Amino acid sequence: MSYKRLQFLVCKGTGCVASESAEIIDRLNELLKEKNIDDVSVVPTGCFGFCGEGPIVKVQPDNVFYVKVKVSDCEDLINQHVLKGVYVDRLLYVDPVKKEKITNHHDMQFYEKQTRIALQNCGKLNPECIDEYIVEDGYKALHKVLTEMTPEEVVSEIKKSGLRGRGGGGFPTGLKWELTAKEKSDEKYIFCNADEGDPGAFMDRSILEGDPHCIVEAMAIGGYATGANTGIVYIRAEYPLAIQRLQKAVDQARERGLLGKNIFDSGFDFDIHLKLGAGAFVCGEETALIHSVEGSRGEPTSKPPFPSQRGYLGKPTTVNNVETFANIPKIILKGADWFGTMGTEKSKGTKVFALAGKVNNVGLVEVPMGITLREIVYEIGGGIPDGKDFKAVQIGGPSGGVVTELDLDTPIDYENLKAIGAMMGSGGLIVMDEDNDMVQIAKFYLEFTQEESCGKCTPCRVGTKRLLEMLEDLVNLESSPEKVAVMEDLCHTIIDSAACGLGQTAPNPVLSTLKHFKNEYDKYANKEIKKSYSILADKCIGCTRCVRACPVSCISGKVKEVHVIDEDNCIGCGACYGVCKFNAIVKP
Repeated sequence: MSYKRLQFLVCKGTGCVASESAEIIDRLNELLKEKNIDDVSVVPTGCFGFCGEGPIVKVQPDNVFYVKVKVSDCEDLINQHVLKGVYVDRLLYVDPVKKEKITNHHDMQFYEKQTRIALQNCGKLNPECIDEYIVEDGYKALHKVLTEMTPEEVVSEIKKSGLRGRGGGGFPTGLKWELTAKEKSDEKYIFCNADEGDPGAFMDRSILEGDPHCIVEAMAIGGYATGANTGIVYIRAEYPLAIQRLQKAVDQARERGLLGKNIFDSGFDFDIHLKLGAGAFVCGEETALIHSVEGSRGEPTSKPPFPSQRGYLGKPTTVNNVETFANIPKIILKGADWFGTMGTEKSKGTKVFALAGKVNNVGLVEVPMGITLREIVYEIGGGIPDGKDFKAVQIGGPSGGVVTELDLDTPIDYENLKAIGAMMGSGGLIVMDEDNDMVQIAKFYLEFTQEESCGKCTPCRVGTKRLLEMLEDLVNLESSPEKVAVMEDLCHTIIDSAACGLGQTAPNPVLSTLKHFKNEYDKYANKEIKKSYSILADKCIGCTRCVRACPVSCISGKVKEVHVIDEDNCIGCGACYGVCKFNAIVKP
């Protein structure tokens, strides 16, 4: 029997792998073999972006998008879609507003306003196959620069594009390359910063897992432009799948002569090595990252001199993050003018955000600079679940701040976000609803940054510790309005005196929430808030979910009996509230 040629593109990013996408791939292959179907292939891909609907299986060329697929669904995918040409109806995405089933992902609200450049190949090709990357114009940009352009022309094109660093600071990429290129040295280096550490951020990881060859190609282009012959990728060890795929991409590129000696007979030599980091947030700062690669403690140093002047082993070094590199091959192939058609006057191109929290559509989104937060939250994100009210969105991770309803229509770019007291950061975007306690949110982020402080400077090492203690006293109802004022003063002291960006931005979540939600701080300070949760006897069915979730074991009760919270020992963490399915838990 003859079958229509089909491809099952199955997401094999970390999120979907955790939901058994690898087993789905194996099962589909087993069934195809059992039924002697030899012209249908199963292709593992990177992240499609719509993480909340994973595992995702896309069928080409039918362009059918199946969501929340399970291993048990594989038989129907073969028997119905492959053999009968009938869609598996229950696996199609249902639009939450129109209540319609959608087959083509381009018709989904989640994708409508996205423009994929950095994520262009994610979900489109097998990241472990160099031939698939080459078919999608892979290494064509590298060939162009090595055979048609001088290093100065490459730097000029990147400068003209207006590309700015996507790691958070927004420094012009072309200018950084130019500074390194102008330095005279017998050896130079180019680093890829893949030490993504913000809570809730997974942009760089997804690019490395879904399109590792574009990073290899971009680093080689950057090496040629700046005069570097060695590239080093600093990647955290907690990213095993990204490490595996990137190393495979490097090995494949070497085998094809796309790394190593005399690439494309141009006389240019370039190679890449991976260096695993231990997961220190401060090593996202470029000087701390360089020290870690050198084998020293990951601590930042004062600038100048900048790494472009004296970096790794004292040699000129360029440091760019993963997302920044992911834009380079496209700019070289399509031109700076093309890139400049997207974004705003001072912030060109697109930005990738990890959209998470209290939002219907959780996932990875890539949008043109200049789009508003309202469009991301309500159109791409599908709004707030359960009809609850939007409260705020934390942008920029632990270093950023909250944006409220008042500023939701602010166009997203580096300058506008700074003007409203927030920052782009690397791209974490956490949405919060009416149930979120903003004092607890600030405490959560400060706990993270305090833990991640390298300890080199007193303002960060001691200042964030004292600040956290003040917040803990506040939520434990052991503070006062006067102490809140002292806490705010301490925030400004840390900002003004800390040695690096981690310390200088650590108080931002506190200052931001103080600015917009001072009333919540006042309630704690004036002891107007009830600290403990309680249980409604008429709604509790004794399922024991809350008992198992409580971190301090302050909930008692047997199965199928009404449970009771010991309010004196309740720490107000909300774990019980989060797991209760019967609305039996009452918030403080």
